[in-house]
Amino acid sequence: MEPERQLIAPCGMYCGVCSSYLAYSHQTPRIRGKITYCIGCRPRDKQCSWLKKRCELLREGTVEYCFECPTYPCEALERIDAGYRDKHVFGLIESLDIIRTQGEDVLLAVLKERFACNECGELRSIHSGKCYSCDDIKGWKD
Repeated sequence: MEPERQLIAPCGMYCGVCSSYLAYSHQTPRIRGKITYCIGCRPRDKQCSWLKKRCELLREGTVEYCFECPTYPCEALERIDAGYRDKHVFGLIESLDIIRTQGEDVLLAVLKERFACNECGELRSIHSGKCYSCDDIKGWKD
């Protein structure tokens, strides 16, 4: 799997816009006693940090993306998706539906358009809206 595609989690989250991944990739100083870095679900071989404990198909590696599941979207995914849509204006189910109907490359293009920094073009955090290349980042949640 290509590096950019490997950062698309089974739940539809793209690690390239996640504060924890951006902190890792930009070597933002760690905060003692807190999980501040993440290299991504697939690179860590965790499948999905949020859903794996609740999903046998993810634990077994039976599905690559949640939309391949017969119960898609499950209650756990819907709950996480609602939080992302409410707080960050982009949902995981929307992301998965783009992959399912148009492919991973289209999702990556959509995310790059929505989250590109106006100054440098790098991806901004979905969580804070900050660019880890341009903005003054003091901690992983910035």
